[in-house]
Amino acid sequence: MAGDDTPPILAVEGLAKQYGGRIGCADVGFRLWPGEVLGIVGESGSGKTTVLNCAAGRLAPTAGRVLYSAADGATHDVHAIAETDRRRLMRTDWAFVHQHARDGLRMGVSAGANVGEPLMALGARHYGRIRTAAGDWLTRTEIDADRIDDRPTTFSGGMQQRLQVARALVAEPRLVFMDEPTGGLDVSVQARLLDLLRGLVTELGLAAVIVTHDLAVARLLSHRLLVMRRGRVVETGLTDQVLDDPQHPYTQLLVASVLQP
Repeated sequence: MAGDDTPPILAVEGLAKQYGGRIGCADVGFRLWPGEVLGIVGESGSGKTTVLNCAAGRLAPTAGRVLYSAADGATHDVHAIAETDRRRLMRTDWAFVHQHARDGLRMGVSAGANVGEPLMALGARHYGRIRTAAGDWLTRTEIDADRIDDRPTTFSGGMQQRLQVARALVAEPRLVFMDEPTGGLDVSVQARLLDLLRGLVTELGLAAVIVTHDLAVARLLSHRLLVMRRGRVVETGLTDQVLDDPQHPYTQLLVASVLQP
């Protein structure tokens, strides 16, 4: 994290995205250090998902840079490198967890195949080892290993989301992007998934960027927050500091809306 000589794993500088005359985001910048979780919060339409997709290499920005520091010390300008190199990066060092599990899973193949595919993409070919790793990750994400040959279509929404997490993390990425990972789930299922995510992020020492409209999710998972409104960052700081003593009127409004009975 910040405070030592470790370079940031991700540096976003002057990020902007326009859709015709509409601003998706403007002049967004942040640093993310290894082992740190950054939460991006704001109402629907605030630009937080646009920032996430640009930072994750999934959406080309209109302006700005996204710099990634690889494990070998090399720095990559994510949107300036070749498409093949960017896809390789997204397949090896990075992972993405979608709000809707169906967007991050192959629904027509088994749970084991979903978890095993990222390993095969990295060159694994020994069926027994791949299956063992898949079973281990199902267990780690609280899915009965006996369900390894079942298709995700037979799983509940919460189980599908945990399976997506297993698929995302099995290849041991250094950086994970999460888009509303608890969105659309029942409260009890959300709590279980949040506990799982918090434990895995800590255990694996992951750096993560999490987009959420839920301040309780942001408080539980993130070390620092970016508060966005109309495509711009209006406040940033340590999570507890921002939520317990918000400075910007918009942040104050967000926090007050949660506290209202």
